[in-house]
Parts: sequence; structure tokens; C-alpha cells
Amino acid sequence: MNMTIHSSFLPHTDAEASLVFYRDVLGFEVRKDVGYNGMRWLTIGPPGQPDTAIVLQPPAADPGITEDERIVITEMMAKGTFGRVLLATADLDAVFEQICAANAEIVQEPTDQPYGVRDCAIRDPSGNLIRIQQFS
Repeated sequence: MNMTIHSSFLPHTDAEASLVFYRDVLGFEVRKDVGYNGMRWLTIGPPGQPDTAIVLQPPAADPGITEDERIVITEMMAKGTFGRVLLATADLDAVFEQICAANAEIVQEPTDQPYGVRDCAIRDPSGNLIRIQQFS
């Protein structure tokens, strides 16, 4: 069986702030920008990888979510405990400098982890945790 990851979903609380962060700070391409019923979905992805994407969606997008659940999701997002993504780069230090220059929220500076990777952690404007690993 041959499968790939096509899209992963992360919630957002502010589509415009998310757009600026992922496009201008992380350098992702905007593939789709869709509005419906007062909500907005953004599909973004790394340049040169057209088959891999992250869909940024409003936390209320699922019709099965109650208002109480939406509040819990939003609170967890703010703490960085709801949505997460792991990215990788060949030059972690250069990427980290760009992220710092953009005044993104830093959770952890580049660190050699005891489990064998070098990575850093940041949050997107909605609070989602993003870890970025160094790969060789």
C-alpha cells in the first residue's frame, strides 16, 4: 500500500493573522482561501511540495461541535495544547532567526533534545504549537 499525508488540519481564531504568519513568516504558499457562512478556511503548504498541505479552519467549522466544546477548544488552542504540527528544515538556526525577527511567540529556542533531535518550538497566532526540527 502506498499512501501519503495530503492534508492535516489546524484550527485558527484569526484567519488574517494566520495568513500573515504562515505565508510571510514561515514562507508557505497559500493554495486556497475559502469563505463560507462567515467562516474562512486557508489551505497552505511548503513551496515545492504541492501534495502536502495544512488546512487552517475555524474551530466552529464542525457542525457537531457544541458552543461549550468550541469554548474548550479555543481555550486549549490558547495554551498550545489542542493542535500541533512538526516541521523540519535543513537550517534550523536561520529559520529561527527569521521567526524571531517577525516577533513570533517563542516557546523554546533551538535545543539539542535528549531523544536525539535538535529543534525549537513556537506558537502560531492562534496558539497552536509548532515544533521545527533540524534535518540533515
